[in-house]
Amino acid sequence: MSKSDEFWMKQCLNLAKRGAGYVSPNPLVGAVIVRNGKKISQGYHAIYGGPHAEVNAIDIAIKKKKQLAGTTLYVNLEPCFHFGKTPPCVDAVIKHGISRVVIATKDPNPLVAGKSIKKLEKNGINCLTGVLKQEAEQLNEKFFSFIHKKIPFIAIKAAQTNDGFIAQTNGNSKWITNKLSRKFVHQLRNEYDAVIVGANTVHSDNPELTVRDVKGRNPLRIVVDGKLSVNLSDKVFNDKAPTIVYTTKKKSIANQKKILHLEKKGVVVAQLRGSNGRLKILDIIKDLGKHQISSLLIEGGQNTFTEFINSGLVDKVYLFTAKKKYGNGLKTFDKNSRPIRLTKHSQRYFGTDLLEEFYIHRK
Repeated sequence: MSKSDEFWMKQCLNLAKRGAGYVSPNPLVGAVIVRNGKKISQGYHAIYGGPHAEVNAIDIAIKKKKQLAGTTLYVNLEPCFHFGKTPPCVDAVIKHGISRVVIATKDPNPLVAGKSIKKLEKNGINCLTGVLKQEAEQLNEKFFSFIHKKIPFIAIKAAQTNDGFIAQTNGNSKWITNKLSRKFVHQLRNEYDAVIVGANTVHSDNPELTVRDVKGRNPLRIVVDGKLSVNLSDKVFNDKAPTIVYTTKKKSIANQKKILHLEKKGVVVAQLRGSNGRLKILDIIKDLGKHQISSLLIEGGQNTFTEFINSGLVDKVYLFTAKKKYGNGLKTFDKNSRPIRLTKHSQRYFGTDLLEEFYIHRK
């Protein structure tokens, strides 16, 4: 591995990020084609169902009438081996005479899992794997996690005051953080397949849960409401994005009428088994996994945060801390929450707001 290999791979990773929010449940992939130390073409996976990064880079090179034979292809994930929405990328690489392929990491998908690398080498193409592997795995942490576990990669996004409260005693939490922080949250919504809140957050904050301050697509909106206490007029039920309400199975006339009204508004009402108006988090997560939701952002509030932490399923935490103080109010987790072990990954400031990112260690 040379410094030039790392240089071009960094370009692949930066290109791949452009597909964030548009390619899930597929991974983020960028590709760069190089001849004699000079880039002749590049591409990235731009939209789910569309051409993959390698094919886009090859097609652009052909349009520019660039000779592909003898070139080096850099790609942050092993080219696909199987027919899916598109033909196998590995065949296109072989067909056009690319002589060397540099790969950041193998594809964990059992349909690929090193098969493409073997095929490339069998066809006389020199392969180098592992260049910026750690960076590449982190970029596609949601994809890797979903492939391995078949349930969404789960992150909590919480905003607290300097004295550790996420809301006032009455449940109100608008606005703890500043505009710069809220803009970043909109970017997170774009990058995650779905966002989830509890009924209490809908009642107190009436959030819309859409992407507004950045360019991007709206995530699936999910409300956990075991007692089906939401109001039909709540913003989360507007037509700007799809919405699912998870609730318990109840046969009361009032509940059935509300379900019909919600469904008329285009809302999906998923009724799961539960007791005393409470749902099992694992049941919700398994259902989302079945529907190819590969990543989930939890946006509140205290009850939802606590239930997810106690489920042992959360992977990551985004914690904003603002300068303001409440003096008293609601903490991120209630007194019944289980202790968790965090590893700090990074921190940055948005004005005076501090954002810390943590990974959760599980047994």
